[in-house]
Amino acid sequence: WDETHFGKMGSYYINRTFFFDVHPPLGKMLIGLAGYLSGYDGTFPFQKPGDRYEQHNYIGMRGVRLCRLGSSWLASLCLSMQLLELSKSLPAALLTAFILIFDTGCITLSQYILLDPILMFFLMGAVLSMVKCNSCADRPFSASWWFWLSLTGVSLAGAMGVKFVGLFVVLLVGLNTVYDLWDLLGNLSVSLVMFGKHLLARVLCLIVLPLALYTAMFAVHFAVLNRSGPGDGFFSSAFQSQLIGNNLHNVSIPE
Repeated sequence: WDETHFGKMGSYYINRTFFFDVHPPLGKMLIGLAGYLSGYDGTFPFQKPGDRYEQHNYIGMRGVRLCRLGSSWLASLCLSMQLLELSKSLPAALLTAFILIFDTGCITLSQYILLDPILMFFLMGAVLSMVKCNSCADRPFSASWWFWLSLTGVSLAGAMGVKFVGLFVVLLVGLNTVYDLWDLLGNLSVSLVMFGKHLLARVLCLIVLPLALYTAMFAVHFAVLNRSGPGDGFFSSAFQSQLIGNNLHNVSIPE
């Protein structure tokens, strides 16, 4: 059923048809983009699970460009950096990568049009960036430190932009940040001015940047979906008047 639901959402983006859904827009926009780039024209109805796609080009939406890519990156991220940073053990990293590659759940999720592999990609990216940033603690404000701190913020925005479950990784990074700042505050060799710089850097990269990107996702969402669709009724008459094809389109409405 989920593939039918999210496949339809991807079709809405391709057709620029406005809709309303409980999840944030990033994952569905990426699914729609994958379908558009792979030649899908957005005409499949997605009426019920199990319907044959026939001549419709669904491969891009189902995973070659996006979901399977995300699942394969999970293994490579764990293998190449994250667990090596945490455990300093190559056998542990190889074992984890092996388990992920042959995990039945990951294999199944990567075969369908779902948000979960995309969400997992951003979750793993946020944890990886956090770990790499912690490894740069001995050289704060260096180029690599700024890069990984900023990438953590970008990954947090991506996780929240796919599903609200991404808030759990926001909590994880938040607790890690509080621990780091508390440790810095207790370090007598760090002046209050330097502590203020650390605090400001984290506010900019882990709060302001993710919120700005999260807001930008909705800006793109509303800019793309400019045609009347099944989600019109959830919004005001003034908003409906801006949608092409709506009965109120370009109608003068008293305030």
